[in-house]
Amino acid sequence: MSLIDQSLSSLAQAISGKDQQLRLALCCLLARGHLLIEDVPGMGKTTLAQGLAKVTGLDWRRVQFTSDLLPADILGVSIYDRNESVFRFQPGPVFTQLLLADEINRATPRTQSALLEAMEEGQVSVEGESRPLPDPFFVIATRNPVTQSGTFPLPESQLDRFLMRIQMGYPDPAAERAMLNGTTGRAAMDKVSAIISTEQLQELQKKVEQVQARERLLDYIQRLVAATREGDRFVCGLSPRASLALLAAARAWAFMANRDYVLPEDVQAVFPAVTEHRLQSRRGGDVKTLLMEVDVTDAR
Repeated sequence: MSLIDQSLSSLAQAISGKDQQLRLALCCLLARGHLLIEDVPGMGKTTLAQGLAKVTGLDWRRVQFTSDLLPADILGVSIYDRNESVFRFQPGPVFTQLLLADEINRATPRTQSALLEAMEEGQVSVEGESRPLPDPFFVIATRNPVTQSGTFPLPESQLDRFLMRIQMGYPDPAAERAMLNGTTGRAAMDKVSAIISTEQLQELQKKVEQVQARERLLDYIQRLVAATREGDRFVCGLSPRASLALLAAARAWAFMANRDYVLPEDVQAVFPAVTEHRLQSRRGGDVKTLLMEVDVTDAR
């Protein structure tokens, strides 16, 4: 059994009935992206994030986002050392391999923006100095629906930094009964063990980048992206960053299927998770309908 299959199997011991969500979350990590998990409270968003941190053996920190959270609470701040009469920088929780930003949209947009540079460039600028973050650096953010009280909308620039967005959804009856019996869920988190070391994860990420995408496949991706920019189904089409994100996710999905080349099916499998949070629907725009409309024949 491969490391990926072992990891998925270990995660399933605590999070049952969510195979697609688990595969997408691991795919996002292998593609060097960041993950947004969106749903109502109590659906297992934090449990999934903690399980992924545990199975990969990454050092991780959790930040509970609230309306009074400040950027310095995430990035860090310099504190005066009276003994040596100098200011010393105290790193914030962002200086970790995996950052769990819990309920990210309960913080103000100003605080949310503290993560923009970190997610895009793997560094943060504090007090005029750029400080590198660990490698790998992976952000998992959970978000409550904007209809709930005490939430702020995520700016488009912030949403675009997330490679994928997934939704947990309600568990099926069998999975919910397992949680009631205490055999899955947070009570079973001790069953999840570290499968992938940091060195192995970095090696897997390098292999993902080597997965081949033929010219016809790239043409297919461009047709999909162009379709979001045409007509008036969406307020704005997908950005070039989204194109790169789609290719990276498709490579990771192909790698998880033990292939060293990308098929159109890989693109289709990750397309909703990569694009839905980037597109604002207008006049019935829907990414699943778009997938059916764009010709895939020449991409094979």
